[in-house]
Amino acid sequence: MRAPSSFNSQPYNFYVISGEPLERIRAGNIERTLAGVPDSREFRTAPAYTGPHRDRQIGVAKQLFSAMGIVRDDKRMREDWLMRGFRQFDAPVCVIVTYDRVMDSTDDTPFDCGAVSTVLVNAAWSRGLGTVINSQGIMQSPVVREHAAIHDDQVILKAIALGWPDESFPANAVVSERRSVAEATTFVGFDD
Repeated sequence: MRAPSSFNSQPYNFYVISGEPLERIRAGNIERTLAGVPDSREFRTAPAYTGPHRDRQIGVAKQLFSAMGIVRDDKRMREDWLMRGFRQFDAPVCVIVTYDRVMDSTDDTPFDCGAVSTVLVNAAWSRGLGTVINSQGIMQSPVVREHAAIHDDQVILKAIALGWPDESFPANAVVSERRSVAEATTFVGFDD
């Protein structure tokens, strides 16, 4: 709770869900998604990635599919992999991050929620817990809102799956490729 926020606004809220309510969210997410119900995320979404962003997205998917032994034309295994996100990666706990709807018009709010989420993830990892921040878990927001009893004055932003990591699960050994500091950073006004 000591994460920084713009002007100390602290616009974030957390709904920590487990047990039967989480099972109902998982079932509802999968049912609606497989039925073709369109994405109903409450927070803005961007168009599909292009250029280097799409290349990185495809790159990590290839790494994960390779680790899991999922070949390109195996529709069933690819769908099962996709549904893992809607199932909150089968973790025993899910944290839904929301923010106060009155803060909806400022870009500081999602930045502040990202900061507090990063601190939450780091705190969990420091205690041996694993986490996955994802959007699939909240794509069917009416299901999440109903079963997590999320108040109408909140906007659902992200889901964070939380649990003990399974070190033997092949995907957990994947280390995504990262740009170097030199590729991502421009230094201005520094002596050589």
